[in-house]
Amino acid sequence: MDRVQKKDMVEDLGQIFSQSGSVVIARYTGLTVAQMTDLRKRFGAAGAQFKVIKNRLAKIALENSGNGAARAMFVEPTGIAFSSDPVAPAKIAAEFAKQNQKFVIIGGLLGKTTLDENGVKALAVIPSLDELRAQLLGVLSAPATKLARTLNAPGVGMVTVLDAYRRKQEDEQAAA
Repeated sequence: MDRVQKKDMVEDLGQIFSQSGSVVIARYTGLTVAQMTDLRKRFGAAGAQFKVIKNRLAKIALENSGNGAARAMFVEPTGIAFSSDPVAPAKIAAEFAKQNQKFVIIGGLLGKTTLDENGVKALAVIPSLDELRAQLLGVLSAPATKLARTLNAPGVGMVTVLDAYRRKQEDEQAAA
């Protein structure tokens, strides 16, 4: 990698660290190519990405973006998972770490906040953005459904009374 490529990589990493909803930092030593491919597919399906990065360049990018506290996480071969959805990378990483002991979550970044391994796992149990939207939609549509039932109730009651009156008339005619 020449100097220009390194500079571009530092700028790209700086944007990732500052603009992503969250960044999960993990070690992947010992994973096979098939496992890494599976990992990348899982992140891609969730709208996230996983990149293997050079630690020295990541430390420079962190220093430039004001997240210098996370520099200590970049030792050994390291990869980062990131997305605009703050929960997606943590969910996928935690799930994959349970299935593969060689994939180890070190920590992460949530905005300017540095997270340890437990912080990332706590982030993983929060509902995703899509799940929260679905829950919100359910909450917002519930009053409309109740309103429709309430407005419909007098009509249903009136039909029930008229049906009872009709049956009473039929019973009286049949008796006569």
